[in-house]
Amino acid sequence: MHRRGRTASPILGGGKFALVAKPGLAYGSGMTPAYVFDLDGTLVDTAPDLCFSLNVILRREGRREMDLAEMPLLIGNGVKKLIERAFVRGGIDLAPQRLDALYADFVGIYAVYIADRSRPFAGVVETLETLTAQGARLAVLTNKPHDSAVRLLDALDLARFFPVVFGGGRREYLKPDARLFEEVVRELGGGPAVMVGDSRPDVETARNAGAPVVLVSFGYSVEPIGTLGADIVVDRFADVPAAVERLLKGFGNS
Repeated sequence: MHRRGRTASPILGGGKFALVAKPGLAYGSGMTPAYVFDLDGTLVDTAPDLCFSLNVILRREGRREMDLAEMPLLIGNGVKKLIERAFVRGGIDLAPQRLDALYADFVGIYAVYIADRSRPFAGVVETLETLTAQGARLAVLTNKPHDSAVRLLDALDLARFFPVVFGGGRREYLKPDARLFEEVVRELGGGPAVMVGDSRPDVETARNAGAPVVLVSFGYSVEPIGTLGADIVVDRFADVPAAVERLLKGFGNS
């Protein structure tokens, strides 16, 4: 577990570790914490099925197919960005209307193969079971299309853990817009909340909402994980609850 310091205003906590207070999120309220999880690269290794579905499109369009190792360069900020980046790597800039058409095609293809090889990362199911038994409030906030996110969670028997799921298209804006995080927390009943993700959009979402953030080191970030400004970085999903407890104590003791 790697703890990162940062400075901001207003400040909660002391010493080398500081957190930002967001009015209305009620840190230190005594409520059970709300965990707001990213999906791809945080809860589930989705790269194999994303890669397969993307390559169906690329092959049909006569473009170079992507290797699985290239997927971290493409994932993040939603499916349209995934497609756009793949074509850019092949030297093609897509017009907006063409991108919209390919997006619709991809969503249909991906729906068929969404959980063929995608699996929860090690420790995810056991940790979610423990958190649920402890009364923690859990949500998913992802830029993945909402219907795809729900379908994936259902297929992998993870939907039972998440009473609140916000995917791309449920609102007209995506992460890192703070309004999404704030609405998710409200639907969970308010109180202390932490973003848990794997890449820059997750950090920016938390920062925009004035919330703490934990990153996992095994996800899809192409940037060095320690440079993104997370409050704590963990190498194992099983370490997320301890990291969140430390963060919320920082808020509650202010």
